[in-house]
Amino acid sequence: MMSLRSIHLRKLLKILFSPENKQTAALRSDIRDEIAREAEGSSGGGDFYASFWSDAKAHAIGVSDLHRSIEERIAANAGREGLYPRLRDGFLLWWNEGRRFTNAPFHPGSTQKARFLFPGVNDAIVKVEGVLSLRDGNGIEHYVYPYFSPEPVLTESAARLGLWLLTSSLPGLPPEEIRILDVIRGATYSVDRYPLRGNEEEEFRSLYVAALDRWDKLRREYG
Repeated sequence: MMSLRSIHLRKLLKILFSPENKQTAALRSDIRDEIAREAEGSSGGGDFYASFWSDAKAHAIGVSDLHRSIEERIAANAGREGLYPRLRDGFLLWWNEGRRFTNAPFHPGSTQKARFLFPGVNDAIVKVEGVLSLRDGNGIEHYVYPYFSPEPVLTESAARLGLWLLTSSLPGLPPEEIRILDVIRGATYSVDRYPLRGNEEEEFRSLYVAALDRWDKLRREYG
C-alpha cells in the first residue's frame, strides 16, 4: 500500500497545503521512500518528531523539564539542533500561556488513536496518533493533536479540515475539547474559534484525491 494512502493526519495536511512545487517534491520523496521500503521489506525508520513529543508530554504532566530534555536529545544527536529548539520554544509559548490561569497540576488522560477510513477514497487510511490527553484539576480531559512542520504554516483552512477529521475519527470525545497545535508557532485551533462549515469532508476529499492522482502519475516515472 502506498504511504499516501496510509498516512498520519499531520503529514497529509502538510502535503495537501504545500505550494505546488513543494507538494511535488514531497510526493516524489514519498514515492522514493515507498520504493525503498518495498525493496528492503522494511516499514521504514523512526519518526523524527516522536522523541520531541514524548518529552513535551512529560513536561506537561510535570515529569521532566523540556529545556533539559531537549539539551540531552541534541547532545545525543546533533541533527536535532536546528528544529528541536524551535519546537520546544513554540510548545512552551503555548503551554506557559495556558498555565497562567491555573496552578493545579495536569494528569495523563486517556489514550486516543484512530485509523480513519476516508469516506469515498478507496483504501485510504488517515492515522490519528500522538494525541496529548491531559486531565485538569476539575477532572476535564483536553485533547491536543500536534502539527510539527516548519512549512507550510497551518492555516485556518487546513485546521478546519484537520478538526473535522479529528472529531469524525474520535466521535466519543467532546469536540470543544479537541485542539490542533501548530507546535513551532505555539498556535492552537479549535471548533469554538474556527467553527466547521459543513463542507469539510467534500473539500478534504477533493484535495486528497487530487494528491493521489498526482502521486500515481509521478510514480509511473520511476518504472
